[in-house]
Amino acid sequence: MKGNQLKWIILLALALIWGSSFILIKKGLIGLNPFQLGSLRIIFCAVFLLVVGFKSLKNITLRQWKYICITALFGTFIPAYFFAIAETKVSSSICSILNSLTPLYTLLIGSLVFGLQFRKKQFLGVVVGLIGTAILVLCGNDTSSSSDYLFCLFVLIATLCYGINVNLIKRYLFDLKPLSITTGNFVVMLAPALLILFLTDFTSKIVLPSTQESMLFVLILGVIGTGVANVIFYQLIQISSPVFAASVTYLIPIVAFLWGFLDHETLSPFQILGAFIILGGVYLVNRK
Repeated sequence: MKGNQLKWIILLALALIWGSSFILIKKGLIGLNPFQLGSLRIIFCAVFLLVVGFKSLKNITLRQWKYICITALFGTFIPAYFFAIAETKVSSSICSILNSLTPLYTLLIGSLVFGLQFRKKQFLGVVVGLIGTAILVLCGNDTSSSSDYLFCLFVLIATLCYGINVNLIKRYLFDLKPLSITTGNFVVMLAPALLILFLTDFTSKIVLPSTQESMLFVLILGVIGTGVANVIFYQLIQISSPVFAASVTYLIPIVAFLWGFLDHETLSPFQILGAFIILGGVYLVNRK
C-alpha cells in the first residue's frame, strides 16, 4: 500500500478510535464511578503496554524518569479521572468538542512558559477558540436538565494538562522513542491507579452484571482507545507530518457527535455555533 493511502487510512482509524472514547466513558459510568473508571482505564492500558513495550523501558535514563513521572501526571493521570468526572454531568459530544482546545493550550503554554514564539494568526486562533468555548459552555441546552455545564471545567483543566504534557515532552523527552515514553508513563501510574481503585467499593461491586459490562467498555477504552491509539498516532507522525497528524483534531468531534446522536444526545444551535468557532480557532493555530 502506498504511503499516501496508508496515512489517510490511519488518520480515519485514529479519528474513529479517539472519537469513540467519549461514548465508551459514558457507557463505563453506568456501572462504575469516575475514580473506578479512570483507574481501570490506566490499569488495562498499563498491562497492555507492559506486554508490547516492556523492553523499551531500558532506553529511559535515570535522569529522564523524573520527566516520565511528570508527563504521566499531566498527560494521562489527571485527564483520565477528570474526563470521567465531567461526563457524569456533561454530554460526550460536548466533552469531545472541548477536547479540541488542546492545540490552543499547547500554544499558550509553549509561549508563556517555554518561550516559544508564535505568529499573530495563531494568537488570533487562541482568542477565537476561547470565544467558542464560552459560547459552548454558557449556552447550555435547556432541554437536558441533567447537564451541569460547570463540569465543563474538568474538561478544560484536562485539556490544559494535555497542553502542558506536549510541551514537556518536546523540551525534555524529545530524544526518547514514543513507545518508551508511553510505556514508562503507565508503569509509573499503575500503582497509584491500583491504590485509588481499591480505596473505592470496587471489590463489592465487581460481581454485579452492570459493573462487569462497564468494565468491558473500559477495557476497550484502555487498550484500544489509549494504548493502540498512541502507537498508531506515532506511526502517523512518522509517515506523514505533524500538521497532517494534527488534523485528527477536527475529525474526533464529528465521530463523537455521531455516537452522541445515536445515544440521543442533542446540542442547541448556539452550542453548534460554538463548536464551529472552536474548530476555526484550532485551524488558525495549526495553519502553516
